[in-house]
Amino acid sequence: MNELNKLANLIQREKGSILDRWRLQVRNLPSARGLDKDTLNDHIPDLLDELAEALREKSDQTIPEALAESSPPIHGRQRFKDAFDIEEVVAEYNLLRGCIHCLADDHELNLQGRPLHIINRVFDHAIGLALQTYATERALEVQRRRDEYLAFVAHDLRTPLSAISLAESVLNMTLEGKTSSPETTKILGALRRNVQHLEQLVCSILQEHANLETEAGMRLVCREFDLWALIEALVHDLHPVADTAGTRLVNDVPDGLLAYGDAGCLKRLFQNLIANAIRYTPRGEVVIGASETPGGNVIEFWVKDNGAGIPEEFIDQIFEKGETDPDGSEGLGLGLAIVKTITEAHGGTIHVESKEGTGTTFRFSLPTMARPAEP
Repeated sequence: MNELNKLANLIQREKGSILDRWRLQVRNLPSARGLDKDTLNDHIPDLLDELAEALREKSDQTIPEALAESSPPIHGRQRFKDAFDIEEVVAEYNLLRGCIHCLADDHELNLQGRPLHIINRVFDHAIGLALQTYATERALEVQRRRDEYLAFVAHDLRTPLSAISLAESVLNMTLEGKTSSPETTKILGALRRNVQHLEQLVCSILQEHANLETEAGMRLVCREFDLWALIEALVHDLHPVADTAGTRLVNDVPDGLLAYGDAGCLKRLFQNLIANAIRYTPRGEVVIGASETPGGNVIEFWVKDNGAGIPEEFIDQIFEKGETDPDGSEGLGLGLAIVKTITEAHGGTIHVESKEGTGTTFRFSLPTMARPAEP
């Protein structure tokens, strides 16, 4: 039996020990430490079979084609999901290559010449295919994050733009019938045109990204922060909008309550909920509150209004992208989808209670930062 067949049979016979040795080394890679055995193995057992088959064929002419139709491309996608970086993907293949060399040395098999050429060709093509898929997935992820961020920013611009538009309308009503200078009229006209232009741009961006996949990939920068102060700042910022609608905003968050999460994302969440409540609660009241559960490991938040309420048939769909308000008067439905996405990214849950003519309450719960037990 020639060296190629001997090595092929040895690889298949000792596949279990090769994988044991390989896993022991791969677990030194940071991204591999928390993976279970099956996830870590992924396609590596199949690759060993493919290597043995290539050795038996005694030809490397079809290796690239064979590998392209087998497991390495899928492996690159899987390792992207496992949060490996490119260097780690290359390293795990090279560690496996080293395990094959050690196996040959242990059994006094000579790898020089044809065996070494086939081994290197198999591994080099496997690395190339895995990295190609990995790079494609990463490029798609970068594009998705860019689109997601653009849609989030565009949506968040709608609230301050609405406040500016309302302020311009109030100024026009105040000056209506009064003598004003041509310069004042010109300035107000320019303000109105520019606000309308910005609103059209924002709507165009939201329309373009209405099918945005926002469920995955949100990166949070979490810390403890003063929740009362965050809500108080939002109440102040949204006061012009609420005042125009005759809506009273109430900050019912206990003073000194510390929340844990990404303060910027949670501010966006509350802004969306409060702005939505103002829209459907003219001359009413919107209460923002929070309380820590008895165990102290979860905080429950709520935004409650006594406005129009939500028809029962729309309750189950309100967190889905693309769902407009029941009257179809405005909105692309992205606001509440963003709220749900942010809540779930923090490991929390959200639900809504509503009755037509009575009002609506959005409740969501988020875990607090783990604190050491008191002695």
